[in-house]
Amino acid sequence: MATAEEPNHRILILDDDEIVLLAIKETLAAEGYDLATFSSANEALRALDQEKFSVILSDQRMPEMSGLDFLSASKKTQPNASRILITGVLTLNTVVDAVNKGEIFRFLAKPWIREELLATVRNGVQRFQLLEQNDRLRRDTMELNRQLSEANRRLEEQLAELTASKKDLDRAHEALRTNFNHSLELCYRLIETFHPVLGRQTKAVASICTRLAEEGQFSEQEKHVLTTSAWLNNIGMIGLPRNLVSKSLSRPDDLTEAEVELIRHHPIYGQTLASFVDDLRDVGETIRAHHERYDGRGYPDRLGGDDIPLPARHLAVAVAFVESNLPRDRAMEAILRESGRAFDPEAVRLFLKVSNAMNLPRKVREVTLAELAPGQTLASGIYSPSGLLLIPEDRELTDATIRKIKEHNAVTPITHRLLVYMQDG
Repeated sequence: MATAEEPNHRILILDDDEIVLLAIKETLAAEGYDLATFSSANEALRALDQEKFSVILSDQRMPEMSGLDFLSASKKTQPNASRILITGVLTLNTVVDAVNKGEIFRFLAKPWIREELLATVRNGVQRFQLLEQNDRLRRDTMELNRQLSEANRRLEEQLAELTASKKDLDRAHEALRTNFNHSLELCYRLIETFHPVLGRQTKAVASICTRLAEEGQFSEQEKHVLTTSAWLNNIGMIGLPRNLVSKSLSRPDDLTEAEVELIRHHPIYGQTLASFVDDLRDVGETIRAHHERYDGRGYPDRLGGDDIPLPARHLAVAVAFVESNLPRDRAMEAILRESGRAFDPEAVRLFLKVSNAMNLPRKVREVTLAELAPGQTLASGIYSPSGLLLIPEDRELTDATIRKIKEHNAVTPITHRLLVYMQDG
């Protein structure tokens, strides 16, 4: 039933049988839906040209055209509407035609059960909402891309006049600052889209580094460099094959020498890509150096000690904690053991101080369906291919929940990645 927080979704019903039409109308009207009923397919098509519908229900056998033909025509006008076919005889040919045309969201067989009708319409509304939201997100992303392209175009024009006037330089810098947050957000979305685990890690590193920057041990420029580098530290990974990135995150010990060499180039790629987002050279240098070691045995340049930029030394500790495949306490112990070797002791001390004063982001890992186990907690929701939420985020798995997931996968394969929180201890 529609609530005060959501709109009364508009439903179109088409059936040449007035009794059936009245029965459906009374059932759905009681649930608060806004209904438009038609006994003529041509009249219904004209209505589709004039107003928007969340769900379209149609009988199959009608004098003007079949329900499949009507729903096929309605898709051209309103592609996001959930199309439901009502039929007294559900034949194999009907199913094959519907699948091949890709027009039908659900079938309802006559005589239908009231609860089945309501559940089907409710699911259809949810699907419509998801598709509409996806369209809005896609438009927002395109607009962000347009804004970023426009910002870069303006910046290039202003930089071309740099040698002629200091005033032009200030204006170029101001234009870049105006669009800076949009640029960081777009980069983060690119990383998250490329690999969800990488996106989670990026967000966790940025959260820790933002807290580190608040400790009063950095200049204003160093704060900016540290927090910006945290958001962009993984940007170089999008230049690598996705399967290689997955392997480096879940099975780093299985990487070949050639694969390790490729992974070790990502700070260099990141330095190059960061130059398109932030005009400070220090950001690129920090990203390049965040896998150097304090003892000089890191990569890519084997810098050591104070030769490593200060923000990079602190970023290295945050990245090591987040990217560790160990639970929180053991990861903290490993960082402490490496103080003075892999990490700057002062950076380790500040990290430990901050970790005691804040709730560190929960660590996630990717698992296969076979690796799901009772007691694990989902770090992202599980959805069906049609977009319906099966299991919400933060749900602790039980034997029954896992069995439900596997049974659903056997019927309709789950294609997206499965993420769970790593357990402490």
